[in-house]
Amino acid sequence: MSTRLDLLQSALESALAGKIRTSVRALGEITITVGAADYLEVARTLRDTPELRFEQLVDLCGVDYSEYRNQPWDGPRFCVVSHLLSLTHNWRLRLKVFCPDDDLPVLPSVNDIWPSANWFEREAFDLFGIVFDGHLDLRRILTDYGFIGHPMRKDFPTTGHVEMRYDPEQKRVIYQPVTIEQREIIPRVVREDNYGGLH
Repeated sequence: MSTRLDLLQSALESALAGKIRTSVRALGEITITVGAADYLEVARTLRDTPELRFEQLVDLCGVDYSEYRNQPWDGPRFCVVSHLLSLTHNWRLRLKVFCPDDDLPVLPSVNDIWPSANWFEREAFDLFGIVFDGHLDLRRILTDYGFIGHPMRKDFPTTGHVEMRYDPEQKRVIYQPVTIEQREIIPRVVREDNYGGLH
């Protein structure tokens, strides 16, 4: 296994010539992180270089690194992680790129490189608010058109911002501000005397 990873690591370092910021091996796979300015060029290189041939994008997702592992995170907040597959060489690779601006996270779209990125980028836009520049149909895919915010961000309230209900007077569904009060949810443990003991 390590010999195959060594071959892949060597091919990556040769093809990407200094564009890899970090490279981590874990669980039999390699994860590389590249800069946002190099993202498109790296993606094309990974697909088109004969020694790599990552012709398939298996998955692309957004990540909110604020409070990473329940600790303050010192770095860019939003990241896009792509899972790539080389059918030619039977290799897998994880490609990470951080959005340079936390207030308006923008990255170029890789939809022209891997068409399967289309819905994945729409999902990351919808759930995390990451904008993919050059995507021809970037719109919500899972939430409603009138939805406010991005529900997978760690600062999104668990109750949301609006709720919908049927209004019998208007005879239609309406949206209104959330009426649920925030409350702390702590499980209440009630045990009988001698719980779990032998009688």
